[in-house]
Amino acid sequence: MIKKFIGRVLTGRIFNARAKPRIIRVREHGITRDRIGNCALKTCETLQQAGYAAFVVGGAVRDLILGREPKDFDVATNATPDEVRRLFRRSRIIGRRFQIVHVLCGRDMVEVSTFRAAAGNEAGDGDRVEDEHGRILRDNVWGDQSQDAARRDFTINALFYDPAQEEVWDYHGGVADLSQRRLRMIGDPATRYREDPVRMLRAVRFSASCELEIDAKTRKPIRTQADLLSNVPPARLFDEMLKLLLSGHAVECIKRLRREGLHHGVLPLLDVILEQPLGERFVMMALKNTDERIRQDKPVSPAFLFASLCWHEVLSGWERLGRDMPSVPALYQAMDEVLERQTRQIAIPRRFTSDMKELWALQPRFEFRAGQRPFRLLEHPRFRAAYDFMLLRCESGEMPGELGDWWTSFQAAHPEERKAMLVEDKLPAPRRRRRRRRKPAAGQAETAGE
Repeated sequence: MIKKFIGRVLTGRIFNARAKPRIIRVREHGITRDRIGNCALKTCETLQQAGYAAFVVGGAVRDLILGREPKDFDVATNATPDEVRRLFRRSRIIGRRFQIVHVLCGRDMVEVSTFRAAAGNEAGDGDRVEDEHGRILRDNVWGDQSQDAARRDFTINALFYDPAQEEVWDYHGGVADLSQRRLRMIGDPATRYREDPVRMLRAVRFSASCELEIDAKTRKPIRTQADLLSNVPPARLFDEMLKLLLSGHAVECIKRLRREGLHHGVLPLLDVILEQPLGERFVMMALKNTDERIRQDKPVSPAFLFASLCWHEVLSGWERLGRDMPSVPALYQAMDEVLERQTRQIAIPRRFTSDMKELWALQPRFEFRAGQRPFRLLEHPRFRAAYDFMLLRCESGEMPGELGDWWTSFQAAHPEERKAMLVEDKLPAPRRRRRRRRKPAAGQAETAGE
């Protein structure tokens, strides 16, 4: 035991001696402390005043160097989760695979993680568990800052910013990679992908959203190790896929996902859809509209996005099943089949799948423009989303453009104008069922006879 302890100390010292950061001053990187969120600043100050190291880390530093506004700020420290928890009254420890602390400041929240040892490094305290494929199931091996930098995935995410000194600490040349528009893995890419196959999806997302070229060594193992995504929990795949689709660069992400052969692990229907001219046009238009809304800071519905990605497979199943059964039951069965197949790969939450089914189920109702049906459809709580979906179908050439124009005008028209806009119903009138006269019971018949 003593021998193991001495080995850990010596290993840690050797590791630290070799890993010295390049400290970049504010005049070179241009990030001043006023560009850091108030909650992240207060968190760093509190930790530093208590004698701990504290840095803004990862994507926020990367985005600031690229001249972008970070969506959130993460903090890394040498304080353990329990020590962080004791410093902040409004905080909680979460996570099993990686323990982190959420620190709350009003409505803002900062994620605080403890420095961890690099993958495969024995210097540290805590526990580490892997599965038979090398995927890390639990990793709470505490380390120092250099070890924490080494265990991060890409060099552009291994950047630490000290708001007190306004310095960037760069251990692996991440700033140089950003200037050269290059995405590079820290360590051996094949090993790092086995530890966490989701890193392959992250490589696609970062390369597309940050307009970077994936380094040749980083890219090489991706196609051969794509099947490792089948070992990742579907819920985690959904979270990563959602980040990819809501990155503001969904069109480019989907193209690169397919180019690297990764879509089989998350969107196996994509090949079938993109091989159909109408399907490809519809999907790309939906993704392009999503990217535009995100860039304009408009709200985006994940359910609408996934409904768009899967629609043409639903449409194909609807047409096939409709040959042998009524149209509406055929549509519902097609929905169930597609969702069952898709959720084997990524666990789309039920709150989204129910919205997706509702969007799909409302589509046939847009074809009826007679009687009370258009008025009832206008009152439906999901009308606006279903209408936007129908417009996409018209713009892609799947539905006649005249239908979209009619519904656009119908919404804006006055009640009397709407009545004049109704189209003659060409469907045969439903047959009225004749009410069968009930025969009186035997006792009642006798009473009536009397």
